[in-house]
Amino acid sequence: MSAEEPQEQEDDEDLRYFVRIGQTDLDGTKSVERSLSEMNGIGRRTARLIAEEAGVDRTATFGRLDDDVIDEVVEVVENYANEVPDWLNNRQSDFYTGETTHEIGNDLQLTRQHDINRMKMIDSYKGTRHKRGQKVRGQRTKSTGRTEGTIGVNVEEIREEQAEEGGEEGEGE
Repeated sequence: MSAEEPQEQEDDEDLRYFVRIGQTDLDGTKSVERSLSEMNGIGRRTARLIAEEAGVDRTATFGRLDDDVIDEVVEVVENYANEVPDWLNNRQSDFYTGETTHEIGNDLQLTRQHDINRMKMIDSYKGTRHKRGQKVRGQRTKSTGRTEGTIGVNVEEIREEQAEEGGEEGEGE
């Protein structure tokens, strides 16, 4: 048993716990596919395509890969929009530039926030719903999405309030 422990320590020395892609730290202890899918803008299918394009086994531990292999994965992630068809990108025909790109990480959050602010400024229906904090995509609002925190009707409180009101009216006479 003691002979196996030093081997585990050597394996841990080779392991990079964090792999940085763009502005995002990925978990190096997970597989390539799972680590990539933790980035904003990259799902499971996209992660699988990236691993395939980079020539990496998608089940390999991401932190154990060589630096040149990790650099290859980073390069494929950055050039992903050029490698896949337009329908697979998450930013098709941008409003301002008309380009089709694939946003990842903080860029995705920023562009989404810009889109929401633009809808609010032009007072579109969706922008108005965003301003009011209501549901945007046509969901029901009659019974769901309430933010007050009260669930159901508290009958006991209503009876107590009615009893107090009834008692106050009797005293005033």
